[in-house]
Amino acid sequence: MRLRTLVALAALAPLAACSTVKEAARGPELSQVGYPAALMPREQTVLVSSREPSPQAASANSLWRVGARAFFNDQRASRVGDILTVQIDIDDSAKTTNATSSSRTSGLKAGVPHLLGLESTLGKVLPGGFDPANALETNSTTSNAGAGQVNRSEKISLTIAAVVSGVLPNGNMVIQGVQEVRTNTDLRQLTVAGIVRPEDISSANTIRHTQIAEARISYGGRGDISRLQKTPAGQSLLERFSPF
Repeated sequence: MRLRTLVALAALAPLAACSTVKEAARGPELSQVGYPAALMPREQTVLVSSREPSPQAASANSLWRVGARAFFNDQRASRVGDILTVQIDIDDSAKTTNATSSSRTSGLKAGVPHLLGLESTLGKVLPGGFDPANALETNSTTSNAGAGQVNRSEKISLTIAAVVSGVLPNGNMVIQGVQEVRTNTDLRQLTVAGIVRPEDISSANTIRHTQIAEARISYGGRGDISRLQKTPAGQSLLERFSPF
């Protein structure tokens, strides 16, 4: 049984190493959106029915256009393909300080003044000065001290439009949005995904990031500047797997 366990671990080791190497070279990846498990993929194919009439120009002396929504209907996102605005305003900070200290002192003293009448014989076998009343004595002292501190602050203020990619059976909606801005040879990318409740969407068709369940927010980029700021893959692998 033990041999089978070792063989299974040896077979899974390359997979774990491959995942670690990929993370070290490309950086961490966001996990899939779930509720809380992944109920539907993040990438959705939006199908537009050909039966829906195409918008037509308003007729003379009329404000109504065929195919437009009603004047007084709820204009908030509610169906697959609808768009809503996500307001991201993260201003978080965390500070943790830990300190530990421990010490221990122990001692042991034992004697054998009577041992089946052999105490005098032991004195002949053992080195001189043997005292049966003080045959064994030990002393030990241990101490340990540790300290750690974490001080972290994050601030992000962004706005992005997201698309409803799916509607769950209870009415909650899965949203996802991607925004890319290119400046010279660098590309800045903002992505957001998660699950929202229809009642949390404001009358202006906006929602805050704190109201998104299973939120996945990523802000980064790629290009010449990003490549120069990133640690080389070889150095990252060496630092990750070095035993020293």
